[in-house]
Amino acid sequence: METLDIKQMLELVKVLASEKDLPEDLVVQAIETAIAAAWRKENGNREQDVRSEINLNTGEAVVFVKKIVVNDEEAYDIYTELPLKEAKKLNKTAKIEDEVEETHEVKSFGRVASTTARQVLISKIKEFEKEAVLEEFSDKIHTVVSGVVTRAENRFVLVDLGRTEGFMPRTEWIQGEFYRVGSRVKVYIKGIESTEKGAQLLLSRADAQFVLYLFMQEVPEIENGVVAINNIAREAGKRTKIAVSTTVPGIDPVGAFVGGRGTRIQSVVDELGGSERIDVVEWNEDPADFIRAAISPAEVVRVDVNEEKKLAKVFVSPDQHAIAIGRGGQNVRLASDLTGYRIDLEVTDEKPAEDAPARPSKAKKSAEDNLFEALGA
Repeated sequence: METLDIKQMLELVKVLASEKDLPEDLVVQAIETAIAAAWRKENGNREQDVRSEINLNTGEAVVFVKKIVVNDEEAYDIYTELPLKEAKKLNKTAKIEDEVEETHEVKSFGRVASTTARQVLISKIKEFEKEAVLEEFSDKIHTVVSGVVTRAENRFVLVDLGRTEGFMPRTEWIQGEFYRVGSRVKVYIKGIESTEKGAQLLLSRADAQFVLYLFMQEVPEIENGVVAINNIAREAGKRTKIAVSTTVPGIDPVGAFVGGRGTRIQSVVDELGGSERIDVVEWNEDPADFIRAAISPAEVVRVDVNEEKKLAKVFVSPDQHAIAIGRGGQNVRLASDLTGYRIDLEVTDEKPAEDAPARPSKAKKSAEDNLFEALGA
């Protein structure tokens, strides 16, 4: 038999807590879990509800086995049930279907059980360590960080973020991208996901919020409150539409996002792999005007809006119909997602009304350009 030296194990608590940067009570909890697992291995079966407690003052360990009280005259499972007569020895008020706990003092384990205890202890410490690290990242959820690809499979990618790894399933990849081990990559921390192996960071490059944070890094006017992104619609790797606005008269919000000579938007496109198209349109509180802008680059003749049903009929000339739909319906689909309206396209021979908003010019000035003009530069 291998003697289980509880006092020696407790001496390791401070060492493990210091090495793993964990609270001592979590290390004690890990040891108690390991003792319960070892006792179950040697004395019971998998169905048993077993827990253990360690007396930190005396160094003694006790195992508690939960059992259901059954009728004395019934056949019972010795591992999970206890006859009423025996249960009353543990609790005088016990009655049928109550739960009672048997106690067993732990002094030693056999070799197999001791191995189980070590394995469970190591596993539990790793689990607590991982959870502690993830907690450190809780304030980084919904932000963009950089990491290094450590594993690239057909279904997922693992990214080293420093003290922990993040998990990016294929559904969160940008379509057409491939990731190589050792390559540095920017990722959006979507949240913390529970798995069979414990909690882990869920990463994404396909989420629409990834685009938002990339623009936040390129457009300082967002942080200053001069311009804002009101909504984003995205099909990762193909096309994105963003609706933007400003609170400062004289500032062109679209130009602020495009940047001088298109430098800002190009930086975002490059980070997205270089092939994803980004349409920046100005947000408008008037649904018809907003939908008209969202369906660009198609020119619109007329927009009829049913606000109650969130339905919009968009009339375009025959030569603009294919442009309005986009490849595979992409343009109209994203415009619908961006505005929140179901868009039905109609072909018409009507001419645009003279007072209809003009098609936005491609030559937009950025906030930088406006500032330079104001300074006479």
